[in-house]
Amino acid sequence: MPRSTRPLVVIPTYQEAENIGVVLEQVRAAAPEVSVLVVDDGSPDGTADLAESAGVALGQISVLRRPHKSGLGGAYRAGFEWGIERGYDVLVEMDADLSHNPADVPRLLDAVDNGASLAVGSRYVSGGGTPHWPLRRRLLSRWGNRYAGMVLGLGVRDATAGFRAYRAELLRAIEYQTTSADGYAFQVEMAYRVRRVGGLITEVPIIFSDRVRGTSKMSSRIVAEAMFLVTWWALRDRVFRRGR
Repeated sequence: MPRSTRPLVVIPTYQEAENIGVVLEQVRAAAPEVSVLVVDDGSPDGTADLAESAGVALGQISVLRRPHKSGLGGAYRAGFEWGIERGYDVLVEMDADLSHNPADVPRLLDAVDNGASLAVGSRYVSGGGTPHWPLRRRLLSRWGNRYAGMVLGLGVRDATAGFRAYRAELLRAIEYQTTSADGYAFQVEMAYRVRRVGGLITEVPIIFSDRVRGTSKMSSRIVAEAMFLVTWWALRDRVFRRGR
């Protein structure tokens, strides 16, 4: 059945030459109707060139080249702006390392078609999971999500999830371009803004797999940034402003 929306899948990349061709092929196979934008942060390994070659072969794939590595949040802000300017009305976030299964893209789009303002590919609802993660990483992620949900009142079990679909009208309403966080904190900040404007958030269960090839971009700095910002947003909005 044809969709009532015009979706764009935004895929940020940095040093993903080993994965980009495969992920683009799988997205095209899973969701032939979607367009794809690869936002590359000056990868020295030729990721952007490979993405452009895939675009010629597969169609409906564009590449936005940024001069240097500027963070996940910045890449998504640039990708959202590119898509909204061209009339796309659903913007999908997705990693390039195959930790997000391209076969799940239609399920996120279905959730938006069914009324969600934001559809989150969630590891922490029934049917979701992280089967290959070590216990320490699983506990850190779950604790971080519970902390963010508690102090910000999100009502979302997987606020740090990076596989999600937004309605473009919602992105405009939350003024996404004024967000400043990167990494996990960017995902939390976006969910927090959606909740504050009353957007409907639906969590769609997914199985999250570790990357098979390449190097993870996760670092202790990214985790620390997320925890600091979550705490600051809660203090700013629930303590300082209430006291005025």
